[in-house]
Amino acid sequence: MTAKCLLKLYILKQKADFQKAIETLKSILETELKGLYLLEVINVSENPQQAEEDRILATPTLVKVSPPPVRKIIGDFSDKEKVLAGLGLTTEKKEKVSPG
Repeated sequence: MTAKCLLKLYILKQKADFQKAIETLKSILETELKGLYLLEVINVSENPQQAEEDRILATPTLVKVSPPPVRKIIGDFSDKEKVLAGLGLTTEKKEKVSPG
């Protein structure tokens, strides 16, 4: 993957698990896509119109905006492989590149 991946994470700060969702997701992204992603965190209670425009029905929801196609994951981000697969992102190319 050479282009940056644009991601939007919709959270609701009133929910107790919002910080854990952010930390878990950032850990996955830093491990698998370091330097290849942009993450925008959107608090639905502060930006309800944006959430409505993007058809967000539950939080946390992660949206891969680009590269196309748009994909959404709702809920738990604890399974790294499921998150990457759900977003249509793979690490095959990264694994084939030798360090150095």
